[in-house]
Amino acid sequence: MSSSASPSLTAVPVERRPYTRAAQLPEIMRQRIVILDGAMGTMIQRYKLTEADYRGARFADHPKDLKGNNELLQLTKPEVIREIHEQYLAAGADIIETNTFGATTVAQDDYELPELAIEMNLVAARMAREACDKFSTPDKPRFAAGAIGPTPKTASISPDVNDPGARNVDFDTLRQAYYEQARALMEGGCDVFLVETIFDTLNAKAAIFAIDQLFEDTGERLPIIISGTVTDASGRILSGQTVSAFWHSVRHAHPLAIGLNCALGAALMRPYIEELSKIAGDTFVSCYPNAGLPNPMSETGFDETPDITGGLVEDFARAGFLNIAGGCCGTTPDHIAAIAERVSHYRPRCLHGNTTGFLSSLAAA
Repeated sequence: MSSSASPSLTAVPVERRPYTRAAQLPEIMRQRIVILDGAMGTMIQRYKLTEADYRGARFADHPKDLKGNNELLQLTKPEVIREIHEQYLAAGADIIETNTFGATTVAQDDYELPELAIEMNLVAARMAREACDKFSTPDKPRFAAGAIGPTPKTASISPDVNDPGARNVDFDTLRQAYYEQARALMEGGCDVFLVETIFDTLNAKAAIFAIDQLFEDTGERLPIIISGTVTDASGRILSGQTVSAFWHSVRHAHPLAIGLNCALGAALMRPYIEELSKIAGDTFVSCYPNAGLPNPMSETGFDETPDITGGLVEDFARAGFLNIAGGCCGTTPDHIAAIAERVSHYRPRCLHGNTTGFLSSLAAA
């Protein structure tokens, strides 16, 4: 596969074909709450890596600073990423995310490394799949989710307060970047696509469009989890949509699960997860919050201990809101172990409402 691989400009609607990977995941989610891993970025910070660590020998002469480009580490410090994956799997995660949140040409352009995006995704997917294979058992299969982040650019918000019509990226550029990323993740062995931390629904629509086209081009169909982020107490994502409006904007993708992550932490996220659990009746619901609000004085950069976060997520499970639970920024393997133990005592949220079509497609999978 080369970086010139390009989808056609017109996406053909994807039929609800059976899943070609992770076909058993919907049934597992009917039986119990599935556990997603925790933070990658704040875990990497614990290793206190230097600029030289990020560069390695291969990028020693690169003209821009590379510290903070976490997606580069699968090429220069793969042992760190592998160890983090295995720690989360040992803590009880059913699904681990690839270290590819910013592995698009759009995001990597900030480091003048867009040509590495495909390689980053391929290598990351293979590493996650290998870790899952190491920990999988017949009773507890593990799944690798290809993490697809929002990029640092936004298709529907102006970066210039003096020019409301200005944009720093367009839909077609995002679509192309996401298509290349998704294709590499799939070729690397991912079981699931996770379109996450959505602050601009138009960016997410570009990712969904690209994934749909990839399914058409390859004949594959992987489960998709879509996760937005509520940025303040207004209950809206950054581009202005309420949780309800966000759901109705992306439901055409027929995601396996819809949810929220990051941002406010579990305590402030509760009303929005409750709303999703009510309105998305025919779709599973996921939640993986930050460990509270940021605190630069904390070791993880966030305040909540595993016991606190575990207790808050347990409340969501007790209330019947959840099918997938995990952690985002500031969460560690200890947080995930606490969440896994706490939610194991509760049944998963039941689908409700007009579920006929959805359940039929999952049964076919």
